[in-house]
Amino acid sequence: MNVNKNLLNFLKSQPTSYFAGFNRGIEKEALRIHASGKLATSQHPKGLGSALTHDYITTDYAESLVEFITPVEQNAQTSIQQLLDLHKFAYQNQGEELLWPMSMPCFVGSEDDIEIAKYGTSNIGKMKTLYRQGLKNRYGSYMQAISGVHFNFSFPDSFWQAWASSQGKVANQSSIDEGYLAILRNLKRNLWLLAYLFGASPALCSSFLNGKSTPYPMQKIGKGTLYLPYATALRLSDLGYTNKAQAALNIRYNQLDDYIAGLRHAIRMPSADFASISAKPGDYQQLNQNVLQIENEYYSPVRPKRVTESGEKPTDALERAGIQYIELRALDIDPFNPAGMSVEQVRFLDLLITWCALTDSPDIEREDESIIAENLQQVILYGRKPDLLLEKNSKPIALTQWSTQILAELDDLAKIFDGDTQGVYHQALMAQQAKIENPDLTPSGKIMSHLLEHNLDNGSFGLQLAKQYRNESFERDFHHFTQTQLEQESKDSELRQQSIENADELDFDTFLTQYFGSSLSD
Repeated sequence: MNVNKNLLNFLKSQPTSYFAGFNRGIEKEALRIHASGKLATSQHPKGLGSALTHDYITTDYAESLVEFITPVEQNAQTSIQQLLDLHKFAYQNQGEELLWPMSMPCFVGSEDDIEIAKYGTSNIGKMKTLYRQGLKNRYGSYMQAISGVHFNFSFPDSFWQAWASSQGKVANQSSIDEGYLAILRNLKRNLWLLAYLFGASPALCSSFLNGKSTPYPMQKIGKGTLYLPYATALRLSDLGYTNKAQAALNIRYNQLDDYIAGLRHAIRMPSADFASISAKPGDYQQLNQNVLQIENEYYSPVRPKRVTESGEKPTDALERAGIQYIELRALDIDPFNPAGMSVEQVRFLDLLITWCALTDSPDIEREDESIIAENLQQVILYGRKPDLLLEKNSKPIALTQWSTQILAELDDLAKIFDGDTQGVYHQALMAQQAKIENPDLTPSGKIMSHLLEHNLDNGSFGLQLAKQYRNESFERDFHHFTQTQLEQESKDSELRQQSIENADELDFDTFLTQYFGSSLSD
């Protein structure tokens, strides 16, 4: 790829302190489990406050699926320590329950064991729960119990001013939108690299399949763990958090207006697959019978984002004020880190996202999508296989060769970020280069080596780590939050939920009609 030399020169002219100005936020999910390793069926712990309104701790699909949210932060170490603080606070308020440290779920007996998250009696709370009821009826609950890490990132305004100048454009929101979309396209092209380096779901509990057949030649280890010998991230495969029907939506990141229009089209397009699921007042089983109930149902591994105002839909926020940050959703939980993510990984992502901004990013057309998807699929299923070939510029290329090429370009950036010394960014990069040279050093490789060496179930390994991390959390002090601060936030969140419930004046049917408005009509 061609590099934007003007923008590169701008970065070279900046002091190393400039690269501490990147904005990041992390959303990390974790299932609450019993000490036996089974899914917890208890309600969201009262000490964690309201899942509807808590600033830092909520739930995702299931009542037992906790989500930790760090505030926007410019120090990578601080973000990870905030995650650890939130984990510690959760442990303090959930009795003997543990937090599952892997992306693929623990043992789940039946779908009924996965209780849908509840958000109170307000209209918005009922809508959030009904949306999840719709997900259960559409795709089943097992898929919704998968956990992951979402990494949110934005550059400072000065970066976008330099980016626009390097392109001969005026620096405004339109050029920022164009720049972020270029990054998103390049991230999509290189998702295979993230799956290889950070994929940590090569195995799963057989209960996840619930007796269903799979097209993959799964092998068995222990009492009930299924795995693929060279897999990296089954979470991203057809077994995991994907939706084949959405591939036909043709939603791409070439133009913001087209992206918005594509999503809006999907939430008003009737779906034959979901037409039999009731969406009638008095018998709601989903929000509506369209391809997407709401925009969040679009399972893209990367997304353009803007913080929404109260009651505002994501596309309305993007249309109102443009892209504010990007969300990378293709990261497995790192089971070897109590926070689920490391500072080293954050620094590598800094380099990769900046590189995606520096390099050419032509539009992605329909035929390109199939190549991107196939490269990702190959790495998901066979990423650690020796001499694995991918497709680049219509030609086969070895994963190791392509990876090494990218990391060589990232090394040029690391020197800029570190100030020509072999500092923290260089170290983060060398840790990834070691994984390319030795697949056993990848998270997926380390997991499989441990399971095979000890003939151990994935669940037993995860349970060992969960107990270890719980014990360590009680020995660790709070770093950035304080216990008093988090306790107060829990109390305040309960009051905020009550305020929302007390302010409701519309019945639920009218609320839904007004919320969707023109979105569900032509």
